[in-house]
Amino acid sequence: MILLNGFTFPLNDPIPIFVIVLFIILLAPILLRKLRIPSIIGLILAGMAIGDHGFNLIAKGSIDLFGKAGLLYIMFLAGLELDMAEFKRNRYKSLVFGFFTFIIPLGLGFLLCYYLLHFNFMASLLVSSMFATHTLVAYPLASRMGIAKNEAVTITVGGTIITDTAVLLILAVITGSIKGELNQQFWLKLGFSFLVFALIVLVGFPLVGRWFFKKIKDDQTTHFIFVFAMVFLGALLAELAGVEGIIGAFLAGLALNQLIPHTSPLMNRIEFAGNALFIPFFLISVGMLVDLKVLLKGNEALIIAGTLTAMALSTKWVAAFITQKMLRFSAIQRNVMFGLSTSHAAATIAVILIGYNMKIIDEHVLNGTIILILVTCTVGSFITANAGKKLAIVEAGKIPDVINMQERILIPVIDPDKTDDLLDFSVMLNTQQQKVPIYMLTVMQDEDRLKEKVALNNKNLEKAVKHGAETDTKVQTITRVDLNMANGIARAVKEMLISDVVIEWSNKSNTATAFLFNSLFGTTTQNILNSVWETVFICRFKYPLNTTTKIVLVLTKNAEYEIGFHHWVKRVIALSKQAGARIQVCCAPATQKAFAKELTKNRGSAEVSYRHFEEVEDFLVLAREIHSNDMIIAVSARKGTISYHSYMENLPGKLLKHFEKNNFILLYPEQRQAEYRETGVQPEDLVLTPIQDQIDNINKLSRAVKKIFKK
Repeated sequence: MILLNGFTFPLNDPIPIFVIVLFIILLAPILLRKLRIPSIIGLILAGMAIGDHGFNLIAKGSIDLFGKAGLLYIMFLAGLELDMAEFKRNRYKSLVFGFFTFIIPLGLGFLLCYYLLHFNFMASLLVSSMFATHTLVAYPLASRMGIAKNEAVTITVGGTIITDTAVLLILAVITGSIKGELNQQFWLKLGFSFLVFALIVLVGFPLVGRWFFKKIKDDQTTHFIFVFAMVFLGALLAELAGVEGIIGAFLAGLALNQLIPHTSPLMNRIEFAGNALFIPFFLISVGMLVDLKVLLKGNEALIIAGTLTAMALSTKWVAAFITQKMLRFSAIQRNVMFGLSTSHAAATIAVILIGYNMKIIDEHVLNGTIILILVTCTVGSFITANAGKKLAIVEAGKIPDVINMQERILIPVIDPDKTDDLLDFSVMLNTQQQKVPIYMLTVMQDEDRLKEKVALNNKNLEKAVKHGAETDTKVQTITRVDLNMANGIARAVKEMLISDVVIEWSNKSNTATAFLFNSLFGTTTQNILNSVWETVFICRFKYPLNTTTKIVLVLTKNAEYEIGFHHWVKRVIALSKQAGARIQVCCAPATQKAFAKELTKNRGSAEVSYRHFEEVEDFLVLAREIHSNDMIIAVSARKGTISYHSYMENLPGKLLKHFEKNNFILLYPEQRQAEYRETGVQPEDLVLTPIQDQIDNINKLSRAVKKIFKK
């Protein structure tokens, strides 16, 4: 059939092909959303319509390149988005569910295919392994309803690793057997090559990635290309090792997991590119393989499709039921597990396509599998939505351990060119699921040409606003006219109901004049701490936050009795989770117990270890154990508070001296005058603290002057 200007069907020209596919990607989800049908189904149906088994609009194989890239991208995102800390925390429960959701579909599926459908051994093993896989198609629904941290959801995600990895290894054995290579040499070669390949990806990729992100800090486009190249390199290494490329893409996601925070601009770009282009191309290419006419040629195709679908649904339900009984979950949690694990897509398609291309299965099984995918994705989405709503209601009905007000973060701008790191840090601190704006404050003194300076400042902050948009974070700029920086910040904190203040480290030259001024009146930072009682983070960043491997948390005695203890612990846990870094807490034994208890209250999944010391001065003994990729967070306190220690006043200088190459943060917990009585601090201490500060400063200056005259 001939189209205008010489175009013929099926199309081979990339321009009209891209036009058709892009409009399908645009319109299919919009139309099916009104029917409450997952977009994945709409894209597969559209592929069926435009393929050579439908209206034959696009030539067969014309979008295979993008389709293959989309398949690798799905597996990469599965590894990248996995919460490794949650998986480690619930690893034994995940192993239980992973075992049952793998062995039950595999075992019952093999019996069905071999004895009832009369497939040969290899075809039975291949199809039954397909039953064992699942894709977390409905996970975004769970995330949007706020149940992503529920134990049932986390162990389902963890079980995905186990079952999909096991299935893909079985696939490698099947392909080796079909090629006639299943002998002792094959097992030795597969074992050795897979071990080398896994070590290169899981050990080498993080080292290369950390080095790359440190050397190239600000080029976001180069970061994306680097990650994309690592995905395909992992797939190539997997094929060289004798296994499928999707295993390499999956392991590449696991390897780069801790280097790409979920709230970072890079993660936003990766998800956007995959969801907008590569994955839809893949789903459309899958639909183009389906020939529904086969279902009309006889009862065999219908029987196979119905049998496969029934087996896929029933075995996943049985696995969820047994896990529920063993782990004593509720029926609602069981339904959520079933809804999440019953959808078959990425790995299922990979297994069946490889089997079809190798002539292990015929087109009846291929088309039956596509029907299975359509049905299971629909059923999984509906069940997850319904059970998820009930679980969200149950979670909302629980009385929280700590009642939290809305969290608001303020960043006082000192140098507009250094706001990106502070902004990234603030985004990582966010422990709330709702998107709240981050406020960037500029304080100016009332002087001539103030309007021009305000306009110039707003223009300079446009870069920060754009950077926030890349992380899907709203940045709201504020300008205050006041006598000095400390007063302006204090007023803004009260007016905007700020909970946290993130300040850039000020490291100015210590001249004689500066020493005299700071001794008499205090530095800007000291004045801020004296006037702002909310949580304050004073940050010094030398390398990108995503390359952090460990957070060294230094606590003074009695830190657990401060009013803001609960709040900053949540913040540090969120930071650890986003940065993919473990936490080492250096504190007294009593403080360790309080921190561990708070970690349990917040259901924290961070990997935490402890080092004991009785006095905070002993912290420097640990200097040899701290590496350049470690971040140091020293929790200090304001004078007159229960955990105040005079040694912490000299800590900034010691940090600069001993940890010049490290990122470090001074954290001052929230403290309220009305609440000091609860911690045992007397009201008179609060009144005298500012005066006493100045007396101490004058005494220090006096002693320094005496020393000079003696010399």
